[in-house]
Amino acid sequence: MGKVKVHRASPSLDMTPMVDLGFLLVTFFMLTATAAPEEPVSVDMPSSVSEIKIPETNILLITISKEGKVFFSIDGKYNRADLLKRMGERYNIQFSEEDASRFAVMSSFGLPIGNLKQYIDMPPDQRKNVEQPGIPVDSLNNQLKDWIIFSRMTNPSLRIAIKGDSDSNYPVVEKVINTLIDNKVNRFNLITNMERTKPS
Repeated sequence: MGKVKVHRASPSLDMTPMVDLGFLLVTFFMLTATAAPEEPVSVDMPSSVSEIKIPETNILLITISKEGKVFFSIDGKYNRADLLKRMGERYNIQFSEEDASRFAVMSSFGLPIGNLKQYIDMPPDQRKNVEQPGIPVDSLNNQLKDWIIFSRMTNPSLRIAIKGDSDSNYPVVEKVINTLIDNKVNRFNLITNMERTKPS
């Protein structure tokens, strides 16, 4: 008896669901990703072997430049808007709703509170060219203290981190740390670069 030949069809794989899934993932990542804000000063951090990661939310960041200038940043648009309002009341400076909304999307800054309104009113491209003198941390005029106090009132679950240049002046770093300690902030993080281990 003769064998019956089974007709073999080449297998086909429908790629439509895979393409749909790919586009959904790309769309998801595009919509949820946030661009890193442009920093007003570049900092070359010291190295360490610590592998503890800083959380991405509820962070108050104090940056100390090579020249000893102090910069301040806090995450969260609503936190920043509320913080500006509180600082304006403390220093008797009238910040408008437009000022608050502009300040809410700004990155870190390093200006005395008296110069902040003029800085906020500038277009973003002009702000990049402004030489910021840093937030005062002197014992007679320690505005950083007020920024910290009102930030913690705005968001009590803030984690505080210090990012300093490896060539920063030690007295400025000491003033910043003493400001934190004086305000009963005894836990804070020092941001460093991971030390590269040499191959054996």
